[in-house]
Amino acid sequence: MTALQFSEATSRRPSVGRACKVPIPVIHLKTVQQIDKIRKSGRLASQTLDFIGEHLVPGVVTKGLDKLIHDFIVGHGGVPATLGYKGYPASSCISINEVVVHGIPDGRRVKDGDLVKIDVTTILDGYFGDNARTYLVGQVPEEGVRLATATREALNLAIAVVRPGARLGDVGWAIQSHVESRGFSVVRQFVGHGVGLAFHEKPSVPHHGRQGSGLKLKSGMVFTIEPMINAGVYEIKILNDGWTAVTVDGKLSAQFEHTVAVTADGAEVLTLS
Repeated sequence: MTALQFSEATSRRPSVGRACKVPIPVIHLKTVQQIDKIRKSGRLASQTLDFIGEHLVPGVVTKGLDKLIHDFIVGHGGVPATLGYKGYPASSCISINEVVVHGIPDGRRVKDGDLVKIDVTTILDGYFGDNARTYLVGQVPEEGVRLATATREALNLAIAVVRPGARLGDVGWAIQSHVESRGFSVVRQFVGHGVGLAFHEKPSVPHHGRQGSGLKLKSGMVFTIEPMINAGVYEIKILNDGWTAVTVDGKLSAQFEHTVAVTADGAEVLTLS
């Protein structure tokens, strides 16, 4: 599940002649033992997506998919982190076509040609793993295939720049430059986030940016990279349920997500099955 873009400093201006304390974001650098726990949770999240992909066929109801996801996670000793989170009513987010993120599973049936994004976050032994994929169901139009391919490529390019000393702007630029060169756009309103000891931690990880800018990465950081890429404009809107985000122009959106740890010499993807 994505995090809303947030500022890591106070938005209030300091008064003239007075000192102003700016909050410093607390970023938890994980130990080797903690990363191992996050890796195990991330592996369960990825295995859940492997499992549910086998059931994703035309005609299946999204609420039924969510029930399968719930039972798989619980059956493997985990807890679905989204269920009850700030009132969210399901064990996964299932977002189809123009739905960007946080689609609530319901009575909607998957159709041939749909782009279906499924996002799951697991809690295993108290540690969180967050993973999302875009599935192409049946005969997907060429634009949808191109969009999903570019989104997956952008995620891989972003992971490739993660290392100690790199900056979050490098991560965002790797995504933005790749997808914009293919005529797509990067959603700004939602970002990746620190994860592991809690569902959403600092820092926020924008999927657009300028090279050499932003927070410097350090070994032990763990965060998600989860670009949401639109076929049309990047603007989105939230529906009346308070969760479902859709493209304002009704065009397709795709997303892929991994939980990533910064290592001494690069990065490790923690959400591999």
